[in-house]
Order: sequence, then structure tokens, then C-alpha cells
Amino acid sequence: VQLQASGGGLVQAGGSLRLSCTASGIIVNTNPMAWYRQAPGKQRETVATILSAGATYYVDSVKGRFTISRDGAKNTVYLQMNNLKPEDTAVYYCAASEYDYGSYDYWGQGTLVTVSS
Repeated sequence: VQLQASGGGLVQAGGSLRLSCTASGIIVNTNPMAWYRQAPGKQRETVATILSAGATYYVDSVKGRFTISRDGAKNTVYLQMNNLKPEDTAVYYCAASEYDYGSYDYWGQGTLVTVSS
């Protein structure tokens, strides 16, 4: 399994970015997928999850601003991030699991998102 994340960059507060995670060896439409982030000096946290049947979950701090979605034809998962805040600055990772509510055993390489105030 390989996960290739991309789309990070530098953006001003209030701006938007879309992260992409292209998968091989796993099917994004049938496997649970998630986006995590880790800010400097902080623990990694789950940002958004999409389960096999399509149910989505978000950490409270991003609800209403971030949207996780998937494109089966491209075998890619996205994280649309709107109204970005400086506290969203982190390295974002995509991850995949074999089962809903299972451990996320497959990880991408991370993409840096920097939000300036």
C-alpha cells in the first residue's frame, strides 16, 4: 500500500487549500481513510475520517470548515480546507485502515500546511 499526499503550501488566514491523497494497493471507496495532522510541539490528532460506507467525522476545531471526500475513479481522498486559521498550521498526513474503527496502518509521507496571520 502506498499513499501519496500533496497540496500543502503557504496560505493567508481565511484562505483555502485542498489536500489530495492518491492511493495504490488499497481502494479508497471501500477502505476507511483519514487525515491527521501534527503541529510543532503537539501530539498528532485526527482531523477527518471517512468510513467505508461514506460516513464522515471531524475534530471539533475544523467542523464547518474542512470537508473530506473521495473519488473512486482516481482512487484519491481529498481534504478541502476553507477559512484556514494560523492554528491549522501543521504537517498533514493521510492514512488508511483495513476496517472501520480499526487501526490506521498505512500512512502517506505528509504535506506541510502553513497559515500566516
